[in-house]
Amino acid sequence: MSEREIAMSIPSVPPLQNVPMWYAIYTRVNQEKMVADRLTERGIEHFLPLYETARRRSDRKVVLRLPLFPGYLFVRIPLYERLRVLQVPRVVRMIGNSAVPSPLPENEIESLKVGLTSGISAKPCEYLVKGCQVRLVRGAFSGMSGILIRRKAGYRVVVSVGVIRQSFTIEVGEEDLERIH
Repeated sequence: MSEREIAMSIPSVPPLQNVPMWYAIYTRVNQEKMVADRLTERGIEHFLPLYETARRRSDRKVVLRLPLFPGYLFVRIPLYERLRVLQVPRVVRMIGNSAVPSPLPENEIESLKVGLTSGISAKPCEYLVKGCQVRLVRGAFSGMSGILIRRKAGYRVVVSVGVIRQSFTIEVGEEDLERIH
């Protein structure tokens, strides 16, 4: 067989699969740091966003570094190498549709990296979108539920009293809400 025949018999990888891109991976519960260690051992570029939080123990206060997105971390690989990631113990799946993982914009990952190293305090919160149902967990209206209608400069929630078919809006802080699933 000639070199040309050999080269033609090797399946080619589509060009987009050769370009390293960022992908989100989902891990088993509380295994993000362990997965990050395994990715490092295998030479796979990854990013695990962490935040610091103080916790009180019975005899002292400790500062912990925990995942900003529990259960998730990011890898930068060419798509054809996804099996290397999926073979890492405690990796559940890559995030995307049923057939192909969805790449993340490079600028989002870079912004996360810069933001988390800039000293700004970040902490996880529930994913709230306009229109989702929420329950008030603090304040004068604690226990009532409503629909989130605005997120900018404070959260605005429409609370309804079904029996009289009337509603009102209130402004609350993020810490006063929990999403109703």
